[in-house]
Amino acid sequence: MPKNSKVVKRELDDEVIESVKDLLSNEDSSDDPFKKSELMVDDQEEKDVDVEEGSDVEDERPAWNSKLQYILAQVGFSVGLGNVWRFPYLCQKNGGVNCNLQSSREKQVIIRAKAFLVFKLTIMQDGAYLVPYLILLLIIGIPLFFLELSVGQRIRRGSIGVWNYISPKLGGIGFASCVVCFFVALYYNVIIGWSLFYFSQSFQHPLPWDQCPLVKNTSHTFVEPECEKSSATTYYWYREALNISSSLSESGGLNWKMTICLLAAWVMVCLAMIKGIQSSGKIMYFSSLFPYVVLLCFLIRGLLLNGSVDGIRHMFTPKLEIMLEPKVWREAATQVFFALGLGFGGVIAFSSYNKRDNNCHFDAVLVSFINFFTSVLATLVVFAVLGFKANIINEKCVIQNSDKILKLLKMGNLSQDMIPHHINFSSITAEDYNLVYDIIQKVKEEEFDSLGLKSCQIEDELNKAVQGTGLAFIAFTEAMTHFPASPFWSVMFFLMLVNLGLGSMFGTIEGIITPIVDTFKVRKEILTVICCLVAFLIGLIFVQRSGNYFVTMFDDYSATLPLLIVVILENIAVTRIYGINKFMEDLKDMLGFSPSQYYYYMWKYVSPLVLLCLLVASVVQMGLSPPGYNAWIEDTATEEFHSYPTWGMIVCISLMVLAILPVPIVYMVRRCNLIDDSSGSLASVSYKRGRIIKEPVNLEGDNTSLIHGKSPSEVPSPNFGKTIYRKQTGSPTLDTAPNGRYGIGYLMADMPDMPESDL
Repeated sequence: MPKNSKVVKRELDDEVIESVKDLLSNEDSSDDPFKKSELMVDDQEEKDVDVEEGSDVEDERPAWNSKLQYILAQVGFSVGLGNVWRFPYLCQKNGGVNCNLQSSREKQVIIRAKAFLVFKLTIMQDGAYLVPYLILLLIIGIPLFFLELSVGQRIRRGSIGVWNYISPKLGGIGFASCVVCFFVALYYNVIIGWSLFYFSQSFQHPLPWDQCPLVKNTSHTFVEPECEKSSATTYYWYREALNISSSLSESGGLNWKMTICLLAAWVMVCLAMIKGIQSSGKIMYFSSLFPYVVLLCFLIRGLLLNGSVDGIRHMFTPKLEIMLEPKVWREAATQVFFALGLGFGGVIAFSSYNKRDNNCHFDAVLVSFINFFTSVLATLVVFAVLGFKANIINEKCVIQNSDKILKLLKMGNLSQDMIPHHINFSSITAEDYNLVYDIIQKVKEEEFDSLGLKSCQIEDELNKAVQGTGLAFIAFTEAMTHFPASPFWSVMFFLMLVNLGLGSMFGTIEGIITPIVDTFKVRKEILTVICCLVAFLIGLIFVQRSGNYFVTMFDDYSATLPLLIVVILENIAVTRIYGINKFMEDLKDMLGFSPSQYYYYMWKYVSPLVLLCLLVASVVQMGLSPPGYNAWIEDTATEEFHSYPTWGMIVCISLMVLAILPVPIVYMVRRCNLIDDSSGSLASVSYKRGRIIKEPVNLEGDNTSLIHGKSPSEVPSPNFGKTIYRKQTGSPTLDTAPNGRYGIGYLMADMPDMPESDL
């Protein structure tokens, strides 16, 4: 016969009191704050409420509806705009090399028939950039991504709560992550606004950036001079979309079109994040998967275009000697670092909604390689399209310069004897033109420059490395104007950019909202609205006519160095302060198996060293590169480098200082005990109420004790509320972390949902 519930609870309370005594007697003598504290046992009057056997206790923390939803959220956060316009640029810059490409239509047909073979060979050949990238992905990418996933899942709090728990003196790491996330969100959503503008303008035929506009005056009509000097897509970007000013100091007022688009972007983010993962998680099914549909469609379409394989071959042609240059490794490490979203807090926030026994090691490896293969896929798409564009430009170049040669022949500047008999200028091919060009260059060596002829090589166009907005809104946009049904492809492309941006924005905003909600217990809906509203108002500086220059400033200075410092401190906090051995034991307890010793050595030795080298290299690079921006000059229709004014340099330095300032502030506050944790201050973190765990065996025969207590106010660590700790009978001492705190493995309040004891 089972005992009466009240009798069992009284016996359990007796065991609780006895276990408190055991806990105090086994505590490390060096932990003075813990000794001074008093551990209070909850003596609330028992309620005569019988809990049905097998009923689940309602978990106060939200959880993902499914594992797929969580994976899509992490993929959506890590796979962003950088995969489309940064990774291809680095591959082209560090792997591409001039080569003799053939562009005849016959050979294009043969090569397109071997598209899959080309794809396979490109992966094998691109050793100049992909090899360093893969090595650094294994050294710093996956290990640090796994570290952030595991601490978030184990402690089940945002970045502030996680680092406050692991090391209160380093609690500023979480606040620094929030500041960096806010800075990045300010300008990242502006890019989404730009994509929304182009998306809205794509429902036209022909596309508005297809041709240069005409200007009419009283006498005649002529092409807009600024557009004629540059190109139709370049003119549309700088003049119609941005209406850009000529310098950072010339604000020029708000661009109302971009202001509306920025407002729409923030409304979308706010509505998606208003309910946290309950609302954003459902949107992930579309925002994370749709870009892959578009990329595959573009890849198939691109491989069917003339010149597409020229672009792919150019991009993946190996230049292995460049691997010896430190610059390649620095750029590859930076790309790995930012591609996975390390240090932002979004990874920790998303993983904190997982169940405690989720296999986060599998998640880390899966998401990392999905990110890598997405970058390769996007690179293939980009350079297939750019190869098509280069082919078209090369054909125009051949026609224009062939006409020049005919005029020179008629004027007598060139002799007809120089031209081979089989050359027909009415239907000349690129190979025939290059043959004539080489002959004229050799014969007219001294006078050649005055003839004004161009070489018309596809490589010359492909060597024009573009990245960022220049790739998405100028180069790629120009290529799409030559597509059949160009409005459809334009709509698909910019809708893909919007979804890629939103997926990253969800993780960035979650890196702000989750830690603050966990720490200060504010309503998520109110905080989300306030955060988005404040960000929109501050973001108005990016939709001025000079706004593009501020985007460049924030992109260069608000995140790079602060995030490197944050991740280095994260690594130190886990491996040195908390203890790598204790952390490995916690992972074994959480995962059910011991992680590979590979991670032990990576976390303890290799990753910190690589991160420090990357930090030093970034500081040196920043010191050697003159601080400035490329301004668009209307008169010449070209970009011109401008140095930042004095106030601009102050803003750049302030961005870096403000981002990392919480770390020393919180350290000094904790070090000097300036704030009492019991006061509910900024430095304190409240954890949810612990539960009595149902024991599957007879209580009288169980060799464990349950402690239901409250954390003392004197302890300068996060306030754990009413938590439950489990102590094994016969253990001489409690298993504590090097900082004197309990290991993550003993924080039983955050166990997966379990039914109440049947008392």
